[in-house]
Amino acid sequence: QVQLVESGGGLVQPGGSLRLSCATSGSIFSIAYMAWYRQAPGKQRVMVASITSAGRISYVDSVKGRFTISRDNAKNTVWLQMNSLKPEDTAVYYCFAGRDSGYWGQGTQVTVSS
Repeated sequence: QVQLVESGGGLVQPGGSLRLSCATSGSIFSIAYMAWYRQAPGKQRVMVASITSAGRISYVDSVKGRFTISRDNAKNTVWLQMNSLKPEDTAVYYCFAGRDSGYWGQGTQVTVSS
């Protein structure tokens, strides 16, 4: 089983930045793709960023130019750098790993408020 441990969430003012981390068990080379999802209250959980084992990256339109997903294979960690945060970015953020099956992190709360 793939274990995902997320950290880095918190309260930040609009325009601020946060960096989320997703630490995985074992080598992430064995994981076909990883992604960050978010779920706001009353909303469907949606993918905001993903990165494949081949290095292909995608973002939802609303975060393009502000969020950056990256991978550190030596540390078995996937990051989500979030800049220029907006109140509408407020959500629980989840790490997802896809291999033979899908695995979810526990989620970390991101709140953007003045």
